[in-house]
Amino acid sequence: MTHQKHFSAGIAATASIALLLGGCAVGPDYQQPDMVPPAAFHGGASIAANGDASFADLKWQEVFKDPQMSAYIEEALAANWDIKIAASRLLEAEAALGVERSRFFPSIFAGGNLYNTRTSENGPTGGVPNPERSYGDASVGISSYEVDLWGNIRYANTAARARYLQSQEAQHTVRQTLVSQVASSYLNLLELDYELQIAEESLETRQESLTLTTAREQGGVAAMQDVVQAQILVYSAESSMVSIKRDRDLQENALCILLGRNPTALARGTKFSDQQFDDAVPAGLPSSLVDRRPDIRSAEQGLIEANANIGQAKAAFYPQVTLTGSYGYQSVSSSDLFKSASRDWQFGPAVSLPIFTGGRLESNLKITEAQYSTALSNYQQTVQNAFKEVSDGLINYQRTREFADRQELLTQSNRDAAELANIRYEGGVTSYLEVLYNEQELFDAELNLAKSELSELLSVVQLYRALGGGWEAPAK
Repeated sequence: MTHQKHFSAGIAATASIALLLGGCAVGPDYQQPDMVPPAAFHGGASIAANGDASFADLKWQEVFKDPQMSAYIEEALAANWDIKIAASRLLEAEAALGVERSRFFPSIFAGGNLYNTRTSENGPTGGVPNPERSYGDASVGISSYEVDLWGNIRYANTAARARYLQSQEAQHTVRQTLVSQVASSYLNLLELDYELQIAEESLETRQESLTLTTAREQGGVAAMQDVVQAQILVYSAESSMVSIKRDRDLQENALCILLGRNPTALARGTKFSDQQFDDAVPAGLPSSLVDRRPDIRSAEQGLIEANANIGQAKAAFYPQVTLTGSYGYQSVSSSDLFKSASRDWQFGPAVSLPIFTGGRLESNLKITEAQYSTALSNYQQTVQNAFKEVSDGLINYQRTREFADRQELLTQSNRDAAELANIRYEGGVTSYLEVLYNEQELFDAELNLAKSELSELLSVVQLYRALGGGWEAPAK
């Protein structure tokens, strides 16, 4: 047992040295970059007055209350292809992290062989006694275990963990984007339904007007020109209906793809005219945006990985120590295989020191430092772009609400003007040309009002996403 004790003692001694020297990391420690957030979001001073509270703190189920919209979002989060691809990439990154973590531990092997041979009595060595014999070997050992003296393995693990977390944040970003896309696509679909309703109602009114005008012309009260102008209104409404139906069907197809379905007709929930969001959409503090948005956290993980890669590049300049060893039995006779005299063992470290690499190590270090600089700029750009998106969202939210209010007043004025034009025409005060003009203006105003109301709803969806909301799964 003496040899076995020496073998075990050698492993223990080397492991102790590795643990003592393992703190000699040569790479830079990661430090989060200093980012000075704005004191307030540009364009959102009045909305941001609620302190720390943020619209993005709400789960998407609390924001999007239409049951059909919620059902579509749930379906998309389960079946959308981008979600599935992101999930697969996360599993890949998790497995890669497991591979890197395995380097902290030695790879232990075990094996053995047992042979039975017979020497020909008629061969060149024939006539030897005992031509049949058996022999074998059995061993267990360590195959090339690298001692992490300079932190190379730790840096590799840090980089792999950063890639895993980056994939996780990328999955959150896909989830957040998908929630926003489904909500926006569904609202667009409802708005097109509403436009079609406006066109159908306008067509019905215009057909009645055409019937009346035709009767007036036949009775000698109106001119044929009035009939033609009434026909123009009818045909205009009919052509608008065809265009709206085309856009609606295409929008259904687009939403189906988000849901992971083949194109088909889709059910509706709450009518467009009844769609609304809470008036209170506080932006919260700009400083909290960095912690809330998954794209910013993903960019920071890229920076952490780049920093760890510098550590690996620097560790390559130092000696590499690997351990190998085995303990077992070997015998030319299987009956003596596990006897004390058949014991066989070997153990020892191997040291590799780079002396001349033709500038490869220096160039590799420069590459990692340049990659870190790129990752830093990407992180800073992502943060700055996030502040811009929130500012854009706040401005868009405020201005679209103001525009929708003005558009509603304009539409009401067009409605009054069209009604007066019909009264004047029926009273013989004006020609049908005035009716034609005002009816067409009213139709355009009603469609524009629907679009402005859609823009107001979409601005809330866009602001919610810009603030970092929509990616968190509900608590179960």
